[in-house]
Amino acid sequence: MRRFFCILCLLGISILQLAAQGGPTRYVSATELTIVGKLFPDTPNPYHRIDTVRFKGFTPAENIQVRESAGMAIAFRTNSPYIKVNPVFGYVARSVNTMGIAVKGFDLYIRQDGKWLWAAADAQRPGKEKEPITLISGMDGQLHECLLYLPLLSELYSLEIGVQEGCVLEAFPNPFRHRIAIFGSSFTHGISTSRSGMAYPAQFSRATGLQLLSLGCSGNCKLQPYFADALAAVDADAFIFDTFSNPTAGQVKERLFPFIEKLQSAHPGKPLIFQKTIYREKRNFNTAEELKESTRSQVVDSLMRIACKRYKDVYFIETSATAPSHETSVDGTHPDNYGYSLWAKSIEKRVCRILKKYGIK
Repeated sequence: MRRFFCILCLLGISILQLAAQGGPTRYVSATELTIVGKLFPDTPNPYHRIDTVRFKGFTPAENIQVRESAGMAIAFRTNSPYIKVNPVFGYVARSVNTMGIAVKGFDLYIRQDGKWLWAAADAQRPGKEKEPITLISGMDGQLHECLLYLPLLSELYSLEIGVQEGCVLEAFPNPFRHRIAIFGSSFTHGISTSRSGMAYPAQFSRATGLQLLSLGCSGNCKLQPYFADALAAVDADAFIFDTFSNPTAGQVKERLFPFIEKLQSAHPGKPLIFQKTIYREKRNFNTAEELKESTRSQVVDSLMRIACKRYKDVYFIETSATAPSHETSVDGTHPDNYGYSLWAKSIEKRVCRILKKYGIK
């Protein structure tokens, strides 16, 4: 026995750590817990953002994206010494500018002293796709409120949460207030983050307590009328848009006003908050990119001045994801985690000030 314990010590494994992993694991479907940030509550697959049988017109790429679980999280309580996840995936993306943990992994936060504190993140390793993931172990056995962000670029068929047999695993009420839809580009999707909880809508929600229902579609947020049709059917108190990052200047001219009118017809009296797109760092020395970006920005600024005068409840706000050092870009287009933190902070006061006018606080 002494030799066994000496071996454990040499391996850096304590008796408490060993005990924390002991006992059988009980798995519960995430659908029995609280799903946070879900755009439509009644999709046949609970982890899809849009029912692609009900809503039509999407391109093949968009059809995949709206079935990804980006922006959603599972809220639950547990006193288990460890937490596992057992996912079954459909489509799984590959990405050169987004970490695997964000693409197909899970990101865990635990509430401490009223604030959400990061706890763990992980993803399945190659060759171990059918094995559960132990997200965290060695916990203190106290009852904790947990928030588990789902993968950004993958489609979930099913998801189970695992805890030690005999421990509590239960839903608790949605920790966020209201239903605020946010439709946007790869930025809203969370591209180039290291984990899903660092997408700027998720950071905004944790900072403000307001629930954002994220519909980020990387490269495919272009004010399309069929996306407006889906958003017209959303049960939401307000709408935020990152809709000027993907379309050409011509598409903005053609589609902006009909997009606004369709949403205002479906959601009269609700605020529509449009964000100005961020500065892309690849403009720094690429003259063609500088011309394209500045031309589109001029068109957007001009049209949004008209829109804010023509339509009641329409707003246009500045954003920023750039530090003074200009060192927050991953690939010249997408910010890193810190850049997205700057973005969330840059819009927080402006958005909250607008929402307060409508009793949303």
